[in-house]
Amino acid sequence: MAIDVTDATFQKEVIEKSKVTPVIIDLWAQWCGPCKTLGPILEKLTAATNGKVILAKVDVDSCPQVAQAFQVQSIPAVYAMKDGKIVDGFVGAQSEHVVEQFIKNLLPEPVVVDVKALLAKGDEASLRQALAAEPTNESVVVALADLLIARKDCAVALELLKTVPETERVRTAVAAARAAFVPNDDFDKQLTDLLVRVKTDEDAKREFLEVLE
Repeated sequence: MAIDVTDATFQKEVIEKSKVTPVIIDLWAQWCGPCKTLGPILEKLTAATNGKVILAKVDVDSCPQVAQAFQVQSIPAVYAMKDGKIVDGFVGAQSEHVVEQFIKNLLPEPVVVDVKALLAKGDEASLRQALAAEPTNESVVVALADLLIARKDCAVALELLKTVPETERVRTAVAAARAAFVPNDDFDKQLTDLLVRVKTDEDAKREFLEVLE
């Protein structure tokens, strides 16, 4: 995310926003050759953070007050601001690798989710947290599906089980969900209907075997 900042908007667009999201301040000018090299790199890499870092572009010729506040002597000059304070900076054009590391230092440490520990807890909140971290983890999906089946959320369980490849564990869970989904007084009717369809319908054959398991 890149924004053009003026003397009038610097307080709101940079200082205030930095209290929520890190802001990179790019002090540049139209006549500056190195600025034209560095600018696109800054724009590309800040855009890659998906809003986790804001790029504020300041044309020093149009913003003399900001330029004076930073005591600009050479451009491009780049500063990083967090919580209303300058925390890092550099002067002159830099390689993409250097700029990437500069931006990376502003990002929060990634949260490490211990999926095994959450799976061991076995409660729904823990399993949903584990699922968010690893959406295709079969053990997590089956464990959460089992909880949903136990409380009769069978339709939701079946949709969840579709998100992972079909294995023996998954087929067993699907069969349990379908069996729990059908009222007891309809079970005989379901079997009868399946027997009719099994003769020509491969899906029905598979469903029939799952019901019998």
